[in-house]
Amino acid sequence: MISLPTSAQPGLSSDTLQRFLARAKRAARLRGEVHIRITSSAQIRAWNRKFRHLDKATDVLAFPAEHLNNNSVAGNIAICAPIAARQAKRFGHSAEEEIKILLLHGLLHLAGYDHELGGAAARRMARQEQRLRQKLALPAGLLRRNINGR
Repeated sequence: MISLPTSAQPGLSSDTLQRFLARAKRAARLRGEVHIRITSSAQIRAWNRKFRHLDKATDVLAFPAEHLNNNSVAGNIAICAPIAARQAKRFGHSAEEEIKILLLHGLLHLAGYDHELGGAAARRMARQEQRLRQKLALPAGLLRRNINGR
């Protein structure tokens, strides 16, 4: 399920993102329902403060549903529309492509990858993100462009 704000970017389609989500989940071998919310800077900042104790907006948050035993829900992903739009402009692609990049990044977190652990875990996630980004025909992913400065 994808929830778009009423002020979503022109051309940003819930149907297009839903199709991408299905493809990306298959590519990441992630099972279970994923709920996506495209939201404001204020809302994502509030969630970041509440759940990560970081009082700042961020581009994407992922909340794995680890506590569920039936695997019917993989988790939730929140994407900040204003930050996605700024990053899209900075990196020279559309807001829709940026949201797909953020969505893939969030899916990898739901699949158990975690770059914030550093070291081998970060390298493992970066390799998987690069592989899936290429498979899904996306521009440079978050971890790759953070390493390369683009």
